[in-house]
Amino acid sequence: MMNKLILASCRCGEIELQIAGTPILRGICYCSSCQEAGRLDQARHGVDCVLAEDGGTDYVLYRKDRVRCVKGHELFEERRLKPSSPTRRMYAHCCETAMFLDFTKGHWLTIYRDRLPSDMPPATMRIMTAKRPKGVILPDDIPNYPGYSVKFILKLLFAWMAMGFRRPTVEGVP
Repeated sequence: MMNKLILASCRCGEIELQIAGTPILRGICYCSSCQEAGRLDQARHGVDCVLAEDGGTDYVLYRKDRVRCVKGHELFEERRLKPSSPTRRMYAHCCETAMFLDFTKGHWLTIYRDRLPSDMPPATMRIMTAKRPKGVILPDDIPNYPGYSVKFILKLLFAWMAMGFRRPTVEGVP
């Protein structure tokens, strides 16, 4: 599967990320930070919002050493909920497209689902569901974890082990 390459691009196509191999996982997050960032995006004119009606953010996790920017690196804009936050959300300045979330202390990159080809496998879990908006009832089609599940943590750990416990930066991303 390492030979499989996919592209993730902004809405106007000025930024492209090339991704090699299979994802670590695909999930939907309901944490407070994802919801707050989504609400801030919705308040900005023309921004590509990643927050679903139920408060979830659909994402696909990849190892950072398998992602590189092949076009438009100068068009990235970084946004953080707080200046000191280790989590940055990267947007395409050209068309206000949410591209990915980067936990800078981690070894993975959280790419927003809408940036990827339509044939991505379905989500396998919902995490941080205890933080979902009041009144939202989630289906039981996939596991709904109130926090971070052991399965989620193990998938990240195994990916990190395979990387030799390195924490690389994403090639071509400021």
